[in-house]
Amino acid sequence: MTIESGYYFKKPERLPLPELMDEGCAAYEVLAGVKPLLSELLTARNAAENFGTLKGGNVHYYGNYHIGEGTVIYNDVTIIGPVYIGKGCELMPGAIIRPYTVIGDNCSVGHGSEVKHSVLFGGAKVASLAFVGDSVLGASARIGSGVITANRRFDQRDIMLKTPGGVCGVGDSYFGVILGDSSRLGANSVTLPGTHIGPYTWIYPLTTVSGFIPSEKRVYHPQTIKMEDNEPVELK
Repeated sequence: MTIESGYYFKKPERLPLPELMDEGCAAYEVLAGVKPLLSELLTARNAAENFGTLKGGNVHYYGNYHIGEGTVIYNDVTIIGPVYIGKGCELMPGAIIRPYTVIGDNCSVGHGSEVKHSVLFGGAKVASLAFVGDSVLGASARIGSGVITANRRFDQRDIMLKTPGGVCGVGDSYFGVILGDSSRLGANSVTLPGTHIGPYTWIYPLTTVSGFIPSEKRVYHPQTIKMEDNEPVELK
C-alpha cells in the first residue's frame, strides 16, 4: 500500500502553504518542510502579523507569527512562534499553539488543547483538551475531546511505520499521526507514534490504534458492558 501524500490528502488546494507538499512525496514528508519554510516566511523578517479578532484578554504571543483575517482568538490563548494561522479560524480559551505549526483556513482548536509542530489542512478541527503533536491532519479531519496523538516512543528511537508493504522509518524520533481527509478520532482515543490513517476512516472513542489503517474503515475495540445491582448509599 502506498504511503504517498495523495492517498491521504485528496484536496491539496486546502493546504495553506502549498510548498509543503510536492507531488508524489510521502505523507510524513509534509511535516519535514515546516521548519525551514516558516523560518523563511516568518523568522527571517521578524513577522508579528495579526489580522484576526480578539475576544477577551490575556492572549500571549511569543516569537513570530501570521494570523489571517477573520480568525477569532479567545482569552488565555498562547501562541509560540513561528506559527502560521490562516483565515476564519477559532482558537478557543486556553488553547496552546506551539512552534512550527501551520493551521489552514476555517480550522478550530478547542478549549485547553495543545497543537505542536503540526500541519492542519483547511477545515480541520481539534476539540477540547486534546494533544496534537508532530502530526498532519487532512482537510475537514476531526480530533475529538481528550484525544492524544502520542508522538515519541518509550525508547526514543526513530519512528517506524508498518504498512502492508513493509516497514519504513519516518526519519525522526518525534512523529504523531497522519490523519487523512475527513477522518475522525473519537473522544479519548489514542494514536501511537507513526500511525497513518487513510481518509474517511472513523476511529471510535476510547480506541487505541497504531500502524497503517486504510481509508473508509470504522475501527473500535469490542466492549462488553456488565451491570450489577447496587445498594443505595448516601455519599458524604
